[in-house]
Amino acid sequence: MQELVGRLTALDPEASETLKVVTYFDALVRAGAGVDALLRTAAALSGVTAGMDLRDRRTRRSPDGRRADGDHPAVRSPRRDIPGGEVWLEREGEHHANDEMVVERLALALELVEARHRPDAALEVAIDAERSVGDRRAALARLRIEGDARVRVLAIPVEDQVAGSIPVPVDATILRAVLDDGHRAIPARAGLGAWVRPERLPESWDSATVALRLTDDRHPVVDATDLGALLLLARAYDPGAAPADVRALAALDHRTRDVLRALAEAESIRAASATLGMHHSTLQARQESLTRELGYDPRTVLGRARYVAADLLLRLSPPA
Repeated sequence: MQELVGRLTALDPEASETLKVVTYFDALVRAGAGVDALLRTAAALSGVTAGMDLRDRRTRRSPDGRRADGDHPAVRSPRRDIPGGEVWLEREGEHHANDEMVVERLALALELVEARHRPDAALEVAIDAERSVGDRRAALARLRIEGDARVRVLAIPVEDQVAGSIPVPVDATILRAVLDDGHRAIPARAGLGAWVRPERLPESWDSATVALRLTDDRHPVVDATDLGALLLLARAYDPGAAPADVRALAALDHRTRDVLRALAEAESIRAASATLGMHHSTLQARQESLTRELGYDPRTVLGRARYVAADLLLRLSPPA
């Protein structure tokens, strides 16, 4: 992240500042900063007073880090709701470029800090592979999970407020984790981790985060169990070193990708042409053209495997 900020500084100062906002708040959360430290950071980054209402407690910090005078701000703009309250900046007039980002990261950071003091915060410990076995066992006991249970973790977008979910930092972003013992309704968008024994919950969480990255409009819910050996491929993938098959697929327009998908998935050329609404002879010509362009025939066993792998890895790649 720090390297990326440095690269962007010369290209797009506004984008660079946005990334710095993310970096500052993430660093504070990882360091265990408290509520006041987060508010002081928001005020310093924005240059105006930052405030918070949380369970009958109101706190306001001015840009110099001191407690702001008075208890009734004249303006709360921009603002964000958080569980049990709200956060805001006190910007009169037009918002500055990063005001919305500051408030968003402040809200997420405060929710993370608060979550660690709730009973369900034990889930964050239970899914953390870097915590000791003893810590994880104690967390499982607080969650009242028996040692012979079969459980899994669901990963969902941070903006989706699902009962029982907790925000968890993952690399350069924040996701929500939800424990599933087999009786939970599946959210509209989710990565479903593998079913495991409780002591292996970190593995389930890891697979859930991979599955969530594979979701899109066509696949809003992805189950890591369904990936099989492809899960190993997804875990090992480095988007910065995409193989030729992925780059070739990314270069195709959406209509051509639809044609390629139909060719790879349909039982026959005629079945694919019916799906696409194309004449089979036209589709036959498109197949021959794509075979030359991609270097493999999507209708063969090996060609289908290359297409499936490339499509999966492309879904893991950031937008161009």
